[in-house]
Formats: sequence, structure tokens, C-alpha cells
Amino acid sequence: MWGQKEKESSTETDMSGTGLALSPAGSDPLPASGAVVHPAAEPDPWEQVRTRFGKGFRFNGEMTGSEDVYVAGEIEGSIELNDNELIVGWSGGVRAQVQARAITVSGHLKGQVRAEERIEILKTGSLEGDLETAQIVIEDGAVFRGSIDILKPEPSENALPQRNKPPLSQPPAAAESDPPIVSPDGSTEG
Repeated sequence: MWGQKEKESSTETDMSGTGLALSPAGSDPLPASGAVVHPAAEPDPWEQVRTRFGKGFRFNGEMTGSEDVYVAGEIEGSIELNDNELIVGWSGGVRAQVQARAITVSGHLKGQVRAEERIEILKTGSLEGDLETAQIVIEDGAVFRGSIDILKPEPSENALPQRNKPPLSQPPAAAESDPPIVSPDGSTEG
């Protein structure tokens, strides 16, 4: 005991019910999962996206896929994600012809862009190009330069059929039971 130096425990124990683990003296508690969390860092809303291209990633060519894609690096060429979403992270740069179900931009995107559902440009994002989409959201502070064509959403199979109504410019036809219209001079119509 006297000659042995106590081993510092490399395992950390959970502080009762806090979800935090004890760490060596003088340091901040760590999450019980062992992951390092920076208190000032905002949570990544696209953390669950399976296909991610990091900051150091550069790609030039044609990309097609059947998953949502998160880009923090640089991509040039064409991107086709017909049934999925393209997310351009704040450090991402994309110069491409893009077709996707939805597109969210918090970095930089330049090119011909088509999104069947929506395009969203967040406050840190910039988008330059010709857009086609059913819905567009541009946050305060975002940059956009180009043109926008709003697509008419395709009617869903569950939509209720519309009743045939006469155009507003035409008055409804008088029913046989309606009283005759009397003009100021006393003559009647109908």
C-alpha cells in the first residue's frame, strides 16, 4: 500500500440521475456516454443523416442517391436525390445542378436547383441560381440571387374533389322559384 501508487480509475461513474459522469479531479464532468459535449456548441439538427461529406471532402462529378445527404465539404457537378433531401452545412460549398425532394442551405449553393417540395435558405446560407420549387423559405440574413419558379404541387390521391362552382365573374343563374327582379322604373325582368 505504501509503495504502491493508487491507480487512477479510467472508468467514470454516473452521478446519481444527472446523466453526467465523474472525471478526474479538477476537470469538468463528461456525459455518461463518453462523448465530449461542448456547452457552447449548438446541436446539429441533421445529426441523423446517414450520408455525410465532411469539411475536408472534395468531390467533382455526378452524384445520385437514395438517402438524405449532408455536405460540409465541397461538391461540384450534378446531384440527383429525387426522393431525398440535400443539406448544405454552414461550411459546405456546392456548385452543381441539383434535383432533390427538399433542399436546405446554411452554406453556399450555386447552380440550377429543383426541389419538388421546398427550398430553405437559412440565415447563414447563400444561394445563387435559378430555382424551381413548390415552396421557398428565405430567413432574414440569408442571401439569394437568381430567379424562382413556383411549381404547382401535384394533387394527392386523398384530396377531396372540388364542387363545380361558377366563376366569380358570372352571377349564379336565377332559380325558377326566385322572385322577379324589379327595376326602379317599375319594369320586371326574369
